[in-house]
Amino acid sequence: MKKFQGRVITPGAVTAEAVVTTQGFNTLASLQMALQFGDKQVKCGDQNNAELHGKPLIGKALCLPQTIGSTTGGLVLYCACAMQKNPACMLFANHIDSLAAAGAVLADVWVDGVTMPVIDSLGDEFLSYVKDGMKITVSEDGTVTVED
Repeated sequence: MKKFQGRVITPGAVTAEAVVTTQGFNTLASLQMALQFGDKQVKCGDQNNAELHGKPLIGKALCLPQTIGSTTGGLVLYCACAMQKNPACMLFANHIDSLAAAGAVLADVWVDGVTMPVIDSLGDEFLSYVKDGMKITVSEDGTVTVED
């Protein structure tokens, strides 16, 4: 078990199974199939991300360095939360970008009944340590506990 301290972007406490990418996360490419065509498992549709492609994202602790892609990223993230097709939490090794932050914050403020904690600045060691399937616990203060 290892603990990491990050900065809270949107608050919340959750425990979920990790799904990890060391590549940038393209929010639109990853979530488009679920949002447009009703993929209930919300499998990652980004064919350029071999680490995540085809893996379910709904209810998972999404561990990533940063998001990449178009300016629709924030809106896509907000829509995923509004449709309850979002990851359980998003855990950024680096600083969050403004588009992902906007989507997460708007969802936190405007979407009733959905909590998706978002923590950034967890560091490179976090992303090196965490592996798919590990148990992740996020605390309100931005502490992320990773268990085998």
